[in-house]
Amino acid sequence: MSLLQLDRVSHAYGRQTIVDNLSISLDEGEIGCLLGASGCGKTTVLRLIAGFEQPSAGTIQLRGVTVGSPQRQLPPEQRHIGMVFQDYALFPHLSVGDNVAFGLREKSALAGRQCVEELLDIVGLAGHGGKFPHELSGGQQQRVALARALAPRPHLLLLDEPFSNLDVELRERLSLEVREIIKQSGTTAILVTHDQHEAFAVADVVGIMHRGRIEQWDTPYSLYHRPATRYVADFVGQGVFVPGEVASAGTVRVELGLLDSDVPLECAPGCRLDVLLRPDDVAHDDASEVVAEVEKKTFRGAEFLYTLKLSSGARVLSLVPSHHNHAIGEKIGIRLAVDHVVAFKQ
Repeated sequence: MSLLQLDRVSHAYGRQTIVDNLSISLDEGEIGCLLGASGCGKTTVLRLIAGFEQPSAGTIQLRGVTVGSPQRQLPPEQRHIGMVFQDYALFPHLSVGDNVAFGLREKSALAGRQCVEELLDIVGLAGHGGKFPHELSGGQQQRVALARALAPRPHLLLLDEPFSNLDVELRERLSLEVREIIKQSGTTAILVTHDQHEAFAVADVVGIMHRGRIEQWDTPYSLYHRPATRYVADFVGQGVFVPGEVASAGTVRVELGLLDSDVPLECAPGCRLDVLLRPDDVAHDDASEVVAEVEKKTFRGAEFLYTLKLSSGARVLSLVPSHHNHAIGEKIGIRLAVDHVVAFKQ
């Protein structure tokens, strides 16, 4: 049985539908993520799960018990849910240890101290219990907020854009740390973010949200390599669509050559398709007879991201090791290196 189950949940503010017939499930110990652009409804879903909003349709279940529906709304404090906010929401007048212990009032003083010490050790802040929030860095404050949310041992942990106030380098490092902490605690969690790197670093399963709906609820690998919709293909990662045509069953022809498709194609031979080519699908190859002109390049340290202009005028992207430093306007050999064909009928 899933720990969290949303079945055809909808929510509206007046006549404006924010969440539309949304269904997701999360198993015990899994980390899920709602990923999407601003205004897609992801934070509203989090508020529905937490109990701050009531569904206008559908049901929300935790461990098989309905906690939210048009007929039933269990209060937030009775749902055994922990929350981590983007602004940390720490009490400035309380020490780090007292912040973590805030939700442990039912425990004895000794048990509470032991729990606080264990959690501070897990989040890498052992020995910091006597400090105050203003004495910590942003990343350390966020780990305190995480420890406080984990202290009451919630059934489910909700994280609302928890890294958005941090700089890029710290955000990337902390996202990996947070995943490890959540996994070590055995907690089930769901994250809301607009950042793909964050989502893929933290979550086991990710839902791409668009206009209040889930376009695809899947692993990060499948979202990138096997997008279910054109929106997901366009939203996740980088890439461009190039014209293609079904040459035969399981084969697609594009300007750069033939692609063998290991998935059923949508149409018969002769059918026109838009084929997604990722930067890692186009390999630099000096021996290739197919050439393209370097139109733009972005240095990324270990590699260049080249924008290449084909003879037809179409453009593709290619990741090339940075010791291949080609000039703008130079023509280089390329070949297809596609493992997963992603194509949509025109």
